[in-house]
Amino acid sequence: MSILVDENTRLIIQGITGREGNYHALLMKNYGTNIVGGVSPGKGRQDVDGIPVFNSVQDVMINTDANTSILFVPPQFTKDAILEAIDSDIKLVVAVAEGVPVRDMVFCYSYARKNNCILIGPNTPGVISPGKSKVGFMADTIYRQGNVGIISRSATLSYESANDLSMNGIGQSTVVGIGGDPICGSTFVDLLPLFEEDQQTEVVIMIGEIGGADEEMAANYIKNNASKPVIAFIAGDAAPTGKRMGHAGAIISQDGEGSADQKKRILREAGIHIAEKLTEIPDRVAKILKEKGEIGDENIA
Repeated sequence: MSILVDENTRLIIQGITGREGNYHALLMKNYGTNIVGGVSPGKGRQDVDGIPVFNSVQDVMINTDANTSILFVPPQFTKDAILEAIDSDIKLVVAVAEGVPVRDMVFCYSYARKNNCILIGPNTPGVISPGKSKVGFMADTIYRQGNVGIISRSATLSYESANDLSMNGIGQSTVVGIGGDPICGSTFVDLLPLFEEDQQTEVVIMIGEIGGADEEMAANYIKNNASKPVIAFIAGDAAPTGKRMGHAGAIISQDGEGSADQKKRILREAGIHIAEKLTEIPDRVAKILKEKGEIGDENIA
């Protein structure tokens, strides 16, 4: 199965005639994603690599059966693009821009939930279900189809983890980048139940980082609801208190809240496997899958 995106994904690209939208439209199309249209105001009736362009999301919906949108638009226009997609009854919206104003995202977060739309991002590389569909800008050659789900706040660490798994013969069901901005449309707690229900996924990898309390809330969910093994990695062991590290949301408060040590302690107390290094993850996954009878000894490092 997989979650969020698969062979039934019918994608539109908002901002398709821009440099990034144009470039990644072709890459997603070549991967096999079913792209039914693009949106660029004032440029309707054109096409990009055979993908029809419309003036608005509403025009796309009149002419296609789209169910997913990815936004390649600047951060200052992301709010309007998200709301346009939601108002047109798109049920999965992926916003890749970094630095979307917090006030805009607070509104979009609530609006998406009110309208039963799953919002991924901003500041996300997107979502990929290997061998099925890619809605994002990740380098798809590092992924292989399998039964390990990945949720990550960091794009780069999700790439590294997926590549390490693939190099060790372990495939992925779906890899989701939730984004590193302070307010994101979906959290670990929002997505973990989807992996819990997914028949393809046997193990879940959760890649977090310092700042916020998303990982702590995920620990509570996992402790009380999850039946599948979860392996967690928390980036930021050496981060100083009060200094933002890379992502807008990656900052430890003065009282120590949001630190890597605190997150790992709470995750351990919830019975979650903690990887101190990303390179430990393939071996841990392989042992879990062997115990479940999913792989043989040849996959154990």
